[in-house]
Amino acid sequence: MTKEEVGDGRDDMDVDRDEIEVRQGIVELGFDTNYLKLYYGKLFPHAEMFKWMSYGNDGKHPACDQSYIGRREFSFTLENDIYVRFQSFNSAVELENSIKEKCPFKIDIGPVYNVDPAKRHAYAQAGDNVFTPVERELIFDIDITDYDDVRYCCSGADVCLECWPLMTIAIKVIDTSLRDDFGFNHILWVYSGRRGVHCWVCDGRARRLTNEQRAAITDYFCVYKGNDNSHKKVSLTATALHPFLERSSKVLTPFFEEKLLHSQNLFASEERFEKVLELIPDESVAAQLRGEWQVKPRSSTSGEDLNVVRWKRLKTKMKAPGLRRCCEEIVFSYAYPRLDLEVTKHMNHLLKAPFCVHPKTGRVCVPIDPDRCEEFDPTTVPTLSTLLEELNREGLRDDTENEWDRTSLGKSISFFTSSFLQPLLKSCKEEMESSYNAKVQQSKNSLSW
Repeated sequence: MTKEEVGDGRDDMDVDRDEIEVRQGIVELGFDTNYLKLYYGKLFPHAEMFKWMSYGNDGKHPACDQSYIGRREFSFTLENDIYVRFQSFNSAVELENSIKEKCPFKIDIGPVYNVDPAKRHAYAQAGDNVFTPVERELIFDIDITDYDDVRYCCSGADVCLECWPLMTIAIKVIDTSLRDDFGFNHILWVYSGRRGVHCWVCDGRARRLTNEQRAAITDYFCVYKGNDNSHKKVSLTATALHPFLERSSKVLTPFFEEKLLHSQNLFASEERFEKVLELIPDESVAAQLRGEWQVKPRSSTSGEDLNVVRWKRLKTKMKAPGLRRCCEEIVFSYAYPRLDLEVTKHMNHLLKAPFCVHPKTGRVCVPIDPDRCEEFDPTTVPTLSTLLEELNREGLRDDTENEWDRTSLGKSISFFTSSFLQPLLKSCKEEMESSYNAKVQQSKNSLSW
């Protein structure tokens, strides 16, 4: 991490959230510390987050690992960029009280270590100085800025409904493979709050993967390669595509042809179609297409979009021997998911917690349903300001158990709980019970001898 670790915390903020009056119409767009205290006090799902991180080890079952949650690292980024790492909590109350007290601008979740991370120095002084992560969700980080060379509507951290579908396609491709190719079931996709998505694979098998195994999975997904100095970033040289690539192509190609061509006007100017022509290995074919397209385009008698006409022409030329894979390589170069591979490879990476509020946008990092991800609109995600306006507008109601049910955040927390957390915890309990029964049976068998 680039920011230095600090002590156990900072001075308490002197704003009492119960004394803050939020009046309808005065909440401004953006990020406000006082409003954040209200958010943590009334809307943040502390208990649900703790249940998730405990993975069933917060009960009284004899197979529970009572030290498990206390070995998980939580990191807070406080106001003025103060960074507090290696925090741990042994109960939901401890976690909630710390969040409310420190009011972090961002909460990051790290791995489960072999010892309590908050006491790692004491272990080192005792002579046991091996402080290492032993468990961590398999995580993926996909950022829209990594697509800046193929999107023309936005750049940098900006995102709109024309380029956001690149994230949708990434979710579809990666989620399907994680389930069908690797057999994972408990997968949480989360909007980063600004310009990308995060993926948490939470099956027991996934959490216990070694760094080497994680690297092998990243290699499996590593199709888009190369660097800024290489034109060709994707090579599909095999005679027959791997089943994963074949399946991905069936998702990427329609998206490229029906959405990306139009939304990004990929062939509308010489600067843009040159990027495509650079991906054609046969220079004579590229030169012929370049010569045709440099002529001022005439209006199409069929009324077809110029981008579609030129793409069809390119596909016709790609039927020549040795160029059969070129169209697929172009599609993959523009539309295939671009992963931050280092985040996935190593167990000790931190990742922003769901339901944080992004300080640049004020948007909440809400879960995304992979089965309906094409419906997700980042511009309508609940913001800190709108949530507090909703709380104020709704007032106190007796028909709601949780305050978030009075706001637009309620649906996101309900999805997180019913579609992700409950099935996950059920699986954890079953795995725990199975492991415990196996040990009991093994003990009985050894005694019978």
